[in-house]
Amino acid sequence: MILRAALGALALLAAAGCAAPDLRDTPPTPGAPAASDPFAQALYNSGFTGEAVVSRRPGDLSSVSIGRAARDEADNPERWPWASVTKQVLAVLAMQQVEAGTLNLDAPADRYLPEVASEKPSPTIRQLFQHRSGLANPDDSPPDATGFPSFYSDGPTGLDWCLADRTAPSDQWRYNNCDYIVLGAILENVTGQPTEALLEKRIATPSGWRDTALLRAGSARDFAGRDPVYTTRIARYGTSAALVGPLADMLRFDRALMAGKLIGAEARAAMWQGDPQLGYMALGQWVFDAPLEGCDAPVRIVERRGAIGKYQVRNIILPQRDMALALTTTDGELDFGEIWTGSGALHDALAALACNAIAGPATPR
Repeated sequence: MILRAALGALALLAAAGCAAPDLRDTPPTPGAPAASDPFAQALYNSGFTGEAVVSRRPGDLSSVSIGRAARDEADNPERWPWASVTKQVLAVLAMQQVEAGTLNLDAPADRYLPEVASEKPSPTIRQLFQHRSGLANPDDSPPDATGFPSFYSDGPTGLDWCLADRTAPSDQWRYNNCDYIVLGAILENVTGQPTEALLEKRIATPSGWRDTALLRAGSARDFAGRDPVYTTRIARYGTSAALVGPLADMLRFDRALMAGKLIGAEARAAMWQGDPQLGYMALGQWVFDAPLEGCDAPVRIVERRGAIGKYQVRNIILPQRDMALALTTTDGELDFGEIWTGSGALHDALAALACNAIAGPATPR
């Protein structure tokens, strides 16, 4: 009951050392997947349409596409908005600075970014990570003509907006993209390098990323379902949610993180320390133990969600099982469910992946 109560807060969200692995593609099929693949069958049965990439062991990535036209994912992977999985990547960049001694999680943010200073107490770096900062919240900006917050479309935006009219930090959390926009500015100030350079040197190179980058205003970078509205919208999320790239790169990031190529074991453990009082929020991700059907003991879950409009993204690491899963859909209404409840699309896919659970009968589609 304690786990159930604490993890209920998740429902509030909108959201081994080896060479970089090659994508060993399972041919995408727009219809029902082969019955021999319980993982793909579980996704299909849930009504999922989109792309998933799974890594069952180091050096192995395989993809499945459901309800989408087949394409050569090995040589021509689809780019997707990573949405708030960007925050998980930014958390690793920040923990690299913690390891280097240039950033302290419990130090006030205005120590590293003077623009944060005001008559109100400064949030700490940890409070920024855990959405307890009191910064202005883009979700509170006036709606645009489509009803979406205008911070992401045609209204005032950016760092100055985030720092204006902030309140004092709080023990309570409220999801806020400004927290990670400010964290991005802090990292640039501390390192003296733009975020793009940090991503290239400290994430892309050790992970083996092949085609992932931040979408900036005016960029011609293509991605699935791109249109002018989403191009503008995603770019305005900045360092909170603007990465765009193949799902295979997301799994390469996961593998490098598990293998210790990005941060050491001590920093990773600190980043993955879920806080029960905050719904098991850790730093840039949620970490908890949950029962999965077919497994004889609860499984450690590292979960990062993302959502921007029609796009939904999930990045899941199972560190004790040495597995990882990334999936995305343009079905903004799909209910992934909550893993900890023991049912739902994401639980069933993870159970099939980690516990060899057999998917139930297909639901009408």
